[in-house]
Amino acid sequence: MMGRLSDRVLSWIDSSLAAFGHGFILAWTKVERSYRRPFSRIALWLKFAFYPLLALGAIGWLAWDWSHARSLNSAEDAIFDRVVQWRPFEPQPSGRVVVVEIDECSIEYFRARNEGGWPWSRQRHADLLDQLDRAQVRAVGYDVLFVDSSPGDPAGDESLEAMARGGGGRFVFSSTRLHPDYDEGSPLRASQAPAAFSLQLSPRFDPQVALLLPYGEAMARFSAIANVTRNADGVLRDIPLRETAGDWALPSLPLRLATTATARAPGDFAAAVRPNWRQDTRLPRISAADLLTGQPVCRDATATPPALKDRVALVGYTASGLNDAKPTPVDPVMPGVEVLAEATEALIANSAIRSPPAWLKYVIAMLLATLTAFAFYRGEPATDIDSVFVAANVTMLTAAFLGLTFFGFFFDIFASVGFVSLIFGLCRLYAGIQRGRAVGNGDFLREFAPDRDRWLAIARLRFVPDVQLDARAAARRRREYRRRLRRFLYAGSDAVMLEGVVERKSWLHEALDDLMVLVWHGETEAAARAAARQDLARLERQLAEYDARLSDDGSVRLAFACAEIDDGAADSDRGERRRLRELVGQAVAATSESPLARRTVFFDPADVSSGGS
Repeated sequence: MMGRLSDRVLSWIDSSLAAFGHGFILAWTKVERSYRRPFSRIALWLKFAFYPLLALGAIGWLAWDWSHARSLNSAEDAIFDRVVQWRPFEPQPSGRVVVVEIDECSIEYFRARNEGGWPWSRQRHADLLDQLDRAQVRAVGYDVLFVDSSPGDPAGDESLEAMARGGGGRFVFSSTRLHPDYDEGSPLRASQAPAAFSLQLSPRFDPQVALLLPYGEAMARFSAIANVTRNADGVLRDIPLRETAGDWALPSLPLRLATTATARAPGDFAAAVRPNWRQDTRLPRISAADLLTGQPVCRDATATPPALKDRVALVGYTASGLNDAKPTPVDPVMPGVEVLAEATEALIANSAIRSPPAWLKYVIAMLLATLTAFAFYRGEPATDIDSVFVAANVTMLTAAFLGLTFFGFFFDIFASVGFVSLIFGLCRLYAGIQRGRAVGNGDFLREFAPDRDRWLAIARLRFVPDVQLDARAAARRRREYRRRLRRFLYAGSDAVMLEGVVERKSWLHEALDDLMVLVWHGETEAAARAAARQDLARLERQLAEYDARLSDDGSVRLAFACAEIDDGAADSDRGERRRLRELVGQAVAATSESPLARRTVFFDPADVSSGGS
């Protein structure tokens, strides 16, 4: 009893789902036809002009984007952030750059001893520099602004200025480049800025520049620009190494430290650097309180402090309340001193991220978009090309990912590949519309009506390679012939192409891949034959034009049949589907065939009979 009940329930579910599915497909077909048929009419009007127009549009957009917003660059920046975060390995720091942190622990330590909170006295900063000098550091970058002297600590001001004089350029202090709107009233020329260097052999243009320099003469002389410019999206990826003013360049703090540590000329470095940003393997660091006291005040007593001898140290505050955080690809609130330290590390250890020129991604996108459009313009490529396209893209993306992970080279082609994939998808979509018309899909053109189009003409086309060709050459010629035939049909024809009867890569397809069946319909036999005659004549002319440019080394053979399908008979044993199958079978199995150039033998009125030919 329960078994019969469950069977009835399952039967009801199956029939309900079948009815729902059938109704849904019918409704969805109406939706598809509402937009596919208009697109089909557009495709019939444009024909293959769509592909060069698409290529020109892609090239035009890329050229506009390069000269305006540079969206590909912005996309690459966002992708770079993800790749840096997702890579399984990070480069280890060289140890040549050390961060001296003015952190919460250091500030609280002196506050608890009633020696003042933040800001620290100038004397304490001088003492910190003295400790670094005693540790025999190679150079120090001080990421703290000392714009005005301290009225309450004149001795400390003098001590700090004395450290700057005694350092002889080893201690580099921070300055700030003001907005260019303030340049006009500045007494300082670009050539007079600290450590300014010319960009021309004979510099002439020497504009005014507005800088906030440290208060002391030696501190100002040994200073460099510490403020950095973010990328367009607000994230700091590339750190400028100089500020251009006329024919002169003003060095940044990392650049001046690098020239001091490496003895290289500032002009030998690029205009900007992209550090190999890391979030786990951070640069060596030590708290300022530990350095000032010589005791493990802030660090674990069992931990070994980083070596300072012959190192480049950057001093700056990392305490969260001091508001010096910068958004970077790996940390949205990275302390400014750590940003400068990463840039200095990239210059000194030669660990900067290298990338090809920005214009290269645009050139690649232009070339690949043009190549894609040209491939479809010649005729729809086989669907195998989709897998090849995906595999090539995955290979390039994998190479770019590995290059950044292991070699510090970011081949920024991700956005270019995405753009070309869009072009490829549009080409495949348009080719699908052309194919829909060519195979007679009712979603793309008026459906066949047997009561109106009672006569069908069927042509079997067979490509016969020349006998002197080997098997491989013959296969290539056959593939080229099919491409030319598809292009003819996709451009607009009264014929319907029959394909998909046999899976393309099956063994049976090998025996049938040289055949193509075309079908025409008409209200009368004369109309069906006239449509076939006209299309076959155009096909012969087009194949001849192709052959003049690129020989196909073969001939096209034609077999033809024409018959009335809907004769009005009501006999059930010979329905219309059966009659159509017989007609198709007659054309496919025909042993009598003629070269396409001599097709007129099939249209001689003496050969026409009411049953077919």
